[in-house]
Order: sequence, then C-alpha cells, then structure tokens
Amino acid sequence: MATILIIEDDDTIAFGIKSFLLKNNYNVIHGENLKKGKELFTKDIDLILLDLNLPDGSGFDFCSYIKTIKDVPIIFLTVVDEESTMIKGLDMGGDDYITKPFKLSVLKSRITAVLRRTLKQNTEESVLCCKNIKVIKSESRVYKNSHEIELTVGEYNLLLQLLENKNRTLTRANLLKNLWDYNGEFVNNNTLSVAIKRLREKLGDDSCIKTVRGLGYRMED
Repeated sequence: MATILIIEDDDTIAFGIKSFLLKNNYNVIHGENLKKGKELFTKDIDLILLDLNLPDGSGFDFCSYIKTIKDVPIIFLTVVDEESTMIKGLDMGGDDYITKPFKLSVLKSRITAVLRRTLKQNTEESVLCCKNIKVIKSESRVYKNSHEIELTVGEYNLLLQLLENKNRTLTRANLLKNLWDYNGEFVNNNTLSVAIKRLREKLGDDSCIKTVRGLGYRMED
C-alpha cells in the first residue's frame, strides 16, 4: 500500500483528496505548509502531492529540498495554468502537473501512472543482467541460469561495476580507482588481473566480460 504525502494549505481540498485516497486504499499524510511537510516527510513516503503556492513558501523550493533527500515522485497541484510554470516544475524533477479544479478520478489515474513508472524503474535498477547472469542488488546475490554463484566481496564489486556500466569500456585505471580489497586497501594491477580471471571462471566460458586490448574491460551480451 503506497503512502502519499499531501502538502496543501486549503483544508477543504486537502480533506477531499485525503478522504478519496483513503477509500482507494492509500496511506495518506497531510501537511498544511512547507514546515509541516518537512516534519512529516520520511523516506517511506512513496509520492507527494504538492501545492505550488503555500503560506510559507513555494512548492518549487520544497521540491528542490526533497530531491536532495530522496528521489520521490512529485505531482504538483496548482491554480496556475501556464506553460512556463509547468515546464519549470517538470525540469526541477516533478513527475506530473495537475491544475485545480480537477476531478478526483483524474488525480487517481495520474497517481497510479506515476507510481507504476516509479516501480518499474526501481525494479529495473535493482536487477542487472547480462546473458544468463543476473545480479539482484538488494540481496547482493548473483545467479547464472537461476543457480546462485558464490563470489568474494571484491569479485562482486568488480562484477557490479562492470554491469552498471554495461556496453561501456572501463579502463583498468577506472576500475582500480573504485575497487578495494576486504581490508579496505586499494587493489593493484596484478590483483585486478587475478580478480578478472577468477570472475570469468565462475561466470563460465560464455562470460560477458570482454577484454578491450590496450584499454580495459567491457560487459556486453
């Protein structure tokens, strides 16, 4: 069940939205201004309905503030129906824009669409794949053909770096700069070569790790 934070100073509008969303099985929290919104915001919030014109400041300022904490989706609510205002909100990281007055059924459709996009994006980012290799980042687990592969911390970090930059060539210097051993010490060229060799052996002959002669390595299907 998604949790939605409403930041709206008009009590009538806020009450109507909150009641409607509660009936549609959302958790809902309401703050009447920016100060209260900051107090109520936690990283468990899944979406924010944000009024642009609030007693203690602009919704744009709140959007900028929140985006430094978490990339939570934001739908702006406003009476201002100007293209420049819409563009500014979207450029700042807003996900949608709805002009008052609006039908609650339309708002619900917008919320559903934004949450669906966010869920899909988060799922795609948490699972990395190359051929028959799959990494589930949230669990730090690696699978080949659905069978789990045991990797050392160094091997896992190396694989993760290659997969997160799939189809891009990473130089040895680049890899060395971002990798370290279990003692927290940076690895050297020889250690990197050994790690690549062992990782290829564990991933199998059809490993996605390609050597780019004279440069470094690339992960590709």
